[in-house]
Amino acid sequence: MGNVLLINGPNLNRLGTREPKYYGAATLTDLENSLRQEAERLGVQLSFFQSNHEGEIIDKLHWAEDNGVEGIIINPGAFSHYSYAIRDAIAGIETPAIEVHISNIHAREDFRHVSVTAPVTAGQIVGLGLQGYELALQALTRIIKGRN
Repeated sequence: MGNVLLINGPNLNRLGTREPKYYGAATLTDLENSLRQEAERLGVQLSFFQSNHEGEIIDKLHWAEDNGVEGIIINPGAFSHYSYAIRDAIAGIETPAIEVHISNIHAREDFRHVSVTAPVTAGQIVGLGLQGYELALQALTRIIKGRN
């Protein structure tokens, strides 16, 4: 039941070394391993994609809808704050998406307070660390179940 794609944007490949004050010590591999366990518990098929390139993220969003992905967890990173192209790609697909941010973007620099992508998602989870991804996976599972 359920086919979910996790898309991580720019600099998230640096988890564990990049600004641990905000993002913690866990790596992207640690996050993916933890989420695999949660996906298995929920009976969800979960795949992963990370890119530092806006166009690749847009292509993956289109690919997800065209290939039967039923839900998307997306951390667009800094693209959240200015990428109208990613915003339009999310708006242009029917696949529900939940935006996740590890840090509390509303408690950081002013430019991070606004997400242009959040208004076209099913929801946004911020500031709960890596647990935000797990909560997004649980929420998407419920959304998918409600659609089927």
